[in-house]
Amino acid sequence: MITAEDLQIELAHCHCSESHYQHWLGIRYTEGVKTLAEKGECFWLLDVIASYQRVRLIKCNPNLQEFQLWLLTVNDDHSAVLACYEDSASTCSPVITQDIPFTDFVLPEIKLYVEYGVVLLPSEH
Repeated sequence: MITAEDLQIELAHCHCSESHYQHWLGIRYTEGVKTLAEKGECFWLLDVIASYQRVRLIKCNPNLQEFQLWLLTVNDDHSAVLACYEDSASTCSPVITQDIPFTDFVLPEIKLYVEYGVVLLPSEH
């Protein structure tokens, strides 16, 4: 498994994705997110975000149609919380929160954006 430092180095090279990949649940994701999922061994994170795209809470909220901020925060006990925001996590409450009882994800936190059905890293925005 990759270390947190090595994963951050890998992700630091991800800017302006030229390719999109199709997730089996219908959303697309960028080269940077592909790198994150492969190197960080967290395709499950894409699965969770993709599964929520079909939920009424997102489909019926016009503020989430163009942009979503997803924030995964890993706790010291290896539990985590995944939250979806309409805007910056510092300016509003999450629309969706999911507790994750255990994860071996190496970073303490990761932000992902969903813009018009494409999952991307903030550096690819």
